[in-house]
Amino acid sequence: MRHPDRCVGPAAWLSVSPVVRQRWRVVARAAAAALAWVAIGVCPLDAIHLKTAAMVDLPERPKHEWRLIEGKQWQIVAADIEEAATTDAREGTRGNCPPGMVEVSGRMKADGPSGTVEDLQKQACSVWINRNYPERCGVFDADRWRSLSRDLPLRPMHFCVDRFEYPNQKGNYPVVVVTWHEAAALCKERGERLCTEDEWTFACEGEEALPFATGYLRDPSTCVLDRPWRFVHEEVLAERTTSRALRAIDDLWQGEPSGGYPRCRSPFGVYDTIGNVDEWTRSTQRSGLRSILKGGYWGPVRTWCRASTRVHDEDFYFYQIGFRCCADAPSAREEETPK
Repeated sequence: MRHPDRCVGPAAWLSVSPVVRQRWRVVARAAAAALAWVAIGVCPLDAIHLKTAAMVDLPERPKHEWRLIEGKQWQIVAADIEEAATTDAREGTRGNCPPGMVEVSGRMKADGPSGTVEDLQKQACSVWINRNYPERCGVFDADRWRSLSRDLPLRPMHFCVDRFEYPNQKGNYPVVVVTWHEAAALCKERGERLCTEDEWTFACEGEEALPFATGYLRDPSTCVLDRPWRFVHEEVLAERTTSRALRAIDDLWQGEPSGGYPRCRSPFGVYDTIGNVDEWTRSTQRSGLRSILKGGYWGPVRTWCRASTRVHDEDFYFYQIGFRCCADAPSAREEETPK
């Protein structure tokens, strides 16, 4: 029997079966990821369990009932979905937009000579949960922010945006495990389009450029955020439509039905922009990827209106990624036409 304290040399490593070698590669990858999360302060060391799908069996069956959308994406089957007309009548924010959408109009604070809006907001953070990436501010100083942002340039905005994450129905679950290309195609099927990152941001923060859609306080009782981080079985998700991938997605899932947290509402009346699921948007930058994620998801991540993730290409998908759609605002002539 090999002594446990001795390392396995190259020759001995090659003699190990391919299955065992692959298992240890996965273990090493998981250990490296765990140590990285510990290093940046997301997970305490005693919360890390160095286990992966290669070593631990996933649950035999999902806890939720899921359905496959267009043979690619996943969605939990909901029991109680509200009709768009009912939601529109109660909310009173549709304006002249299509059913289920919110008309957004106003002036957006833009980056200026004093710095980007996101960097200036960091100066207004009075209570940091974590200063390292992913940065999390618990409380922003409202007076400090108003002072810092007072002279920022303003840009007029006018557009329509889905009130909830796609499929944009109160009580329904967001469609997830979707690529940027797929999200754009699903919006196009409705005669809509993916929101630009600026449209999404303005719908979240309003004219005051609030750090959070709900104001200046990060509150897990108001929006779906800061739920425990869990290891991701990435190798299982490589084939996203398999039963094993679904069990991994279900095991990771900590989201909620759209609109389930009624106070998670932006100044314009758009729900769940921060937390719950990440959302694909279209970049407004001249260079870089077109595929930009906004809003964060249910985990312990940045999750404020201006934050974005800009490193995933248009074919990337993951267990917590969804989207919502936007549309051009109606023209003045269209607005005069009674509905």
